[in-house]
Amino acid sequence: MTHRNYKYLHYIQALFICVILIVNLVGANKVSILNVSFPFWPYSLSWPFGTGILFFPVSYLIGDLLTEVYGYATSRMVIWTGFAVLILSTLMVQFILLMPPAPDWPHQKAYEDVFSISWRIASASLIAFASGEFVNSFVMAKMKLLTKGNQLWTRTIGSTIFGEAVDTILFYPLAFLGNAAFSPSLIGQIMLSNYLVKVCWEIIATPLTYFVINWLKKAEAEDYFDTNTNFNPFHIAD
Repeated sequence: MTHRNYKYLHYIQALFICVILIVNLVGANKVSILNVSFPFWPYSLSWPFGTGILFFPVSYLIGDLLTEVYGYATSRMVIWTGFAVLILSTLMVQFILLMPPAPDWPHQKAYEDVFSISWRIASASLIAFASGEFVNSFVMAKMKLLTKGNQLWTRTIGSTIFGEAVDTILFYPLAFLGNAAFSPSLIGQIMLSNYLVKVCWEIIATPLTYFVINWLKKAEAEDYFDTNTNFNPFHIAD
């Protein structure tokens, strides 16, 4: 990782942390239903999904541009920063929920319904987040070397395929397996549908990813290649 003062790195890091905070603290607890109907077809499709998947892929897009422009070591630093912020925010929210409400304040249950989260789900989310993001960044950096910096779309989509797979495979079984409300077959269905949505989201966003990465490379005068990088995710000396 080069030691320079970048113009936009701090803003990108702030955006990354903002996205993962919103997804984990708000999006994780809301389930929506998408109803799709077709002309000349008497049936409609109803698809329940966790709203967090609408914006969670943005963190992978940001991870892609961090690795592509600034290198794996910079991405590693941002991922660990996000991991620490998630732990701290979870602890703070749970502490606030435990504080006794004033007798005339009627919204305690509403707060608990929105922000309460089991420690099992919180732990599963943290493990899946860190693992998926590091796999995404690793694949992105290695494919950049393999393609000699060409064919950016293969790296953005390929890294998301692997990163989101790790995130999905880890989170849902760790969070819900053994829960009477979630049968193994239901968990499998949710895993598959959410994974496909996340990957399709990345594919659709490819033109935007190209534009942002190319603009950022010019603005920062940087296009980092991880030729001598230590890829150990726990090596933070850089």
